This record gives sequence, structure tokens and C-alpha cells, in this order.
Amino acid sequence: MRTLETSGRADGRGGLSARTVRYVYTILRSALGEAVKHGRLAVNPTDRSTPPSPSEARPPEMQAWTARKLGKFLAWAEDRDPDLAMAWRLLAATGMRRGEALALRWRDVDLEAGRLQVRRSVGVVKAKGDGQQLLEGPTKTGQARVVDIDPDTVAALEAYRAVRGRLDAGLVRDSALVLGSLTGGHRHPERFSRRFTDQVAQARRALGEDELPRIRLYDLRHTHATLLLAAGEPVKVVSERLGHANATITLTVYQHVHPGVGRQAAERYAALLRG
Repeated sequence: MRTLETSGRADGRGGLSARTVRYVYTILRSALGEAVKHGRLAVNPTDRSTPPSPSEARPPEMQAWTARKLGKFLAWAEDRDPDLAMAWRLLAATGMRRGEALALRWRDVDLEAGRLQVRRSVGVVKAKGDGQQLLEGPTKTGQARVVDIDPDTVAALEAYRAVRGRLDAGLVRDSALVLGSLTGGHRHPERFSRRFTDQVAQARRALGEDELPRIRLYDLRHTHATLLLAAGEPVKVVSERLGHANATITLTVYQHVHPGVGRQAAERYAALLRG
């Protein structure tokens, strides 16, 4: 049986997260409990299992860089490794999930219009006896979405595509992966996350640990959302960019941003009354 290894983790390490395992355990325990209740099973098999504790299943603490810190890191990364810097810039500018970015193809990107379509996601699949494979599938919500990109990111993508085209014309054909390897294949998601972790560590040594807090690759997505919400961007717009199933998820995940936004709303209301 094949199982998608990366679907439950945001940290790039293999295997399902404790949070996902506990979630699955809860559903199975309830379903098997009903089977026992109706006489279809003698005992509930989950009685003998030990799921992760609530504390172990707690999601990792969210981290986000300020716009200044993100800018400093991207500038450092551009000098260090322009190829990877493009990947970090694209993730930070769109809020895409790791697998979505690694499955993005040039036919999904409209540089003239300044937008891209998120259609697919790639993850690590383990097949018993066959080792690991990289498999493309639908996005987490099963829905495609369109994300507008800023002029600076468009310009960076144009320059990046020109460089890759000079290396090999096949790397920039419509079906080619935007962030693919130099052989045209998918980058391994877990190794991709480790490259980010390594670069953040190097940047912290170069720029100063106090100047650049340590974050995970997934936190570029949090940074994208936090910066937009703090700047007053409507929650629905941010939710659509992130590909959340609904805006309630965005409100729940990023509730830490909202107190200041609420204060701004109150001040705007008072200003309206004053004319």
C-alpha cells in the first residue's frame, strides 16, 4: 500500500506528524467503537494502541519574519545562490505550500499578466519494497487557484527563466518545472526544506542571529499571510491566495494578527464620523 509521507508535516521531515496521527487515531477509534457497539467487532483494536499525547500533537509554533528581515535574507540568498533564492522569493511572494511550488510549471505562469495558477502538488510517496517516489497530485483542498504576483517577483522570474534557458532550452518549455532540478525533474521536498534550513543557518551567522530569527520553510507561507493581514489586506483575499478552504481557517490560524487590525478599524470608524 502506498502512503503519502509529507501530507501531515510542515517541517520537511519524513513521516506523518504527531498531530495527524492523533487526528486519524481519533476518527478510527470512533468508527471502530461504533462497530463494537453494533456487534460487528468483539473489541476495539485501538484500545491497545498509544496515540501521541495532546501536547505532542500540538502544532509547531508559528514564526514569521518582518518585511525588513525577509528582504535582508532574500538579498543575502541572491548573492549566495540565485537559483535557490528564486525559490524562497516565490514562496514568500505567493504563500504557496512547498509541494505546490515544486509542482509549478511554466505553463502555469503568465508573466505578462503577473499571475500564476496553482494546480498541483508534489509529495513523497513510500511504496512497500519500492522505496521513495515523488508523486504529483491535487492541491491540499483539491482546488486550483490563481495568485497574482508583484512586479518585482515577475522581474525576478523573467531573469531566472532567461538564465535557465541559456543552460538548457528544455528547462523553460511550457511543460518544464519552474523550480525543477537542472535535469528537469522534481526537487525532493524534504531535501528542499533542508536546503532552506541550512541557508537560514548560514545567513544567521553572516547577518547576526538577533537580526534574523530561525524559521522553517513553511514559515515563509506564514510570513506572507502575516505581512498582508497586518497591512490591512482583507482576510478573504489572503485566504484565497493561501488556498484555504474558507476564510474561517485563515482567521483561526492568524488570529494573532487581528488585534492591531481591529484597532485600525475602530480608528477608521471614528475618522468617518468626524468627516
